[in-house]
Amino acid sequence: MTKSNGEPVVRIKGLQKRFGDVEVLRGVDMDVHKGEVVVILGPSGSGKSTLLRCVNRLEEPTGGEVWFEDVLVNSPKTDINAVREKIGMVFQSFNLFPHLTAKGNVMLAQRKVLKRSKEEAERIAVEQLTRVGLADRIDYYPAQLSGGQQQRVAIARALAMDPHVMLFDEVTSALDPELVRGVLDVMKQLALGGMTMLVVTHEMGFARDVADRVVFMDGGVIVEQGLPEEVFDNPQHERTRDFLGHIR
Repeated sequence: MTKSNGEPVVRIKGLQKRFGDVEVLRGVDMDVHKGEVVVILGPSGSGKSTLLRCVNRLEEPTGGEVWFEDVLVNSPKTDINAVREKIGMVFQSFNLFPHLTAKGNVMLAQRKVLKRSKEEAERIAVEQLTRVGLADRIDYYPAQLSGGQQQRVAIARALAMDPHVMLFDEVTSALDPELVRGVLDVMKQLALGGMTMLVVTHEMGFARDVADRVVFMDGGVIVEQGLPEEVFDNPQHERTRDFLGHIR
């Protein structure tokens, strides 16, 4: 059975986004199915991060539709906070609260948003921090953690909310090279566990090894998409060939 069976978890139809006179997304169509890992590649300014941010309406689409499960995300009638409870997002910057420990950071949204008891939130925080390899750092403050460890706390925080989909926006680009592997290893384990993931990254090894589908964007449109081996080993579009040729 392929992962494209059944209804998509995320459906993007004719998505457009303008910032003033600048057209960043120019009619993007994409489906993401349950358990699928979709990696989005492309040069800076191609619209990758904007696309991701439109999925949970951190950016308001100018046109088109974004569906999550059976909810039209960009409808004014949609309770976007209820949607965001099911969509985990991890950013390039860690966005941790410096006055809270790793455990405290992972507990906070559980208590505030999901209204979990302190005991349950603490149990889940410890569970998720252990899952990302930080069992021995749960009582450390962000300033006491490396960048890679802070990013893993951010991932644990998102996982603690029991998301149906995880969005990763360039999560390793601010890290020193030796810290990247630990974060990518956590993401690989999530993929192996069946988490639905939409990942914007420049990590080609991760894209090749972990993605079910690779999407190449440029100029606000999807230029090419396919299985990793198709896109990397036999790209059909000249722009894709040019991009991959410069980063290998």
